Amino acid sequence: MSQLVLGLLAVGLGLVLVAALFVPVVALLYRRRGGVSARDGLLLAAALVYLVAIWVYTLLPLPEATTITCAPTQLDPLAFVDDLEGAASRGHLPTDPAFLQLAFNVLLFVPLGVLVRVGLRRGVAVAGLAGLGLSLLVEVTQVTGVWGLYPCAYRLFDVDDLLTNTLGAVLGSLLALMVPARLRVRGDRVVAASEPRPVTRARRILAGVADLVSVTLTMYAVVVVESLAAAQLDDGARLDTDGPWVAVVPVVVAFALSGGFLAATGRTLGQAAVQLRYVGSPYPTALARALLFAGGIGGYQVLNALPGAASSLLTWLFTAGWLVFALTTEDGRGLPGLASRSRLADAREGLADGRRAASVDEEPAA
Repeated sequence: MSQLVLGLLAVGLGLVLVAALFVPVVALLYRRRGGVSARDGLLLAAALVYLVAIWVYTLLPLPEATTITCAPTQLDPLAFVDDLEGAASRGHLPTDPAFLQLAFNVLLFVPLGVLVRVGLRRGVAVAGLAGLGLSLLVEVTQVTGVWGLYPCAYRLFDVDDLLTNTLGAVLGSLLALMVPARLRVRGDRVVAASEPRPVTRARRILAGVADLVSVTLTMYAVVVVESLAAAQLDDGARLDTDGPWVAVVPVVVAFALSGGFLAATGRTLGQAAVQLRYVGSPYPTALARALLFAGGIGGYQVLNALPGAASSLLTWLFTAGWLVFALTTEDGRGLPGLASRSRLADAREGLADGRRAASVDEEPAA
């Protein structure tokens, strides 16, 4: 498997992981920090792609268990020094495999040091410990044959890898000092995470993206379950994977879950993640929530499920209209707000006032 293929695989798997964690991470950041920034998103995506790349480059390709040759262990620290001296004596150090392997081991962990300083705001010591810990986890995974998956190690356990990987993380931490301070250090929050924030159009669109991601992931999860269910059954029969129900079930499950969540909570999953809610509708609660659903992710799912070529066109038109109204209506209330005649508000409105009132009431009399 070529390095290019491994790189593309790492990026692809990393982006899948980003999608899978998108909604829960957004929800976590809104509850711990009160919001999420483009910096947070980029750092998270970079960290996930990087961690996947580490495992892809160090463990893949996985060989057939019957074809592996048990690899030895190298427990002599600084043995690479002798290898480098030999390469230097041969007069082609920059192109010697021993030097290239050493350089690769160092460079592979430089991004970890950068992420530790920029993302976690920790220094050289933490970066070194992180590099040592991650390197040790990789080496133990290799020496145990991927934790017993293989009868023995199919890749060399090399104690020098622990040293060079740790060195790479430390160098990355030092190099990260060149990153502008405004990108390395998050400013102090003026407003507590529990306090209401202005409802911006960007926040509204983020909620819509979270809804779309959650529905898409739900459908793919159902497809995976269907594929597993299509395996041999106990009675020897097989499920009909060509039946129309195979395509319908993921759509129905995603629609039911997203609609049920809104019906129960008054918010979509995306709105709950970014602490938004619609309020002030003159309609009865059940009707208002149905209109919210139809003007948002519910309407999208219905149009996307229609048969024929017109489905794609209608879905794109609906999505474009949703985006236009989100950008042009007051507070980004968009189609759901227009349909239900409600406004978009921070879900923490009223809660913070209640907490402040309680704290005043509890103050002892002077």
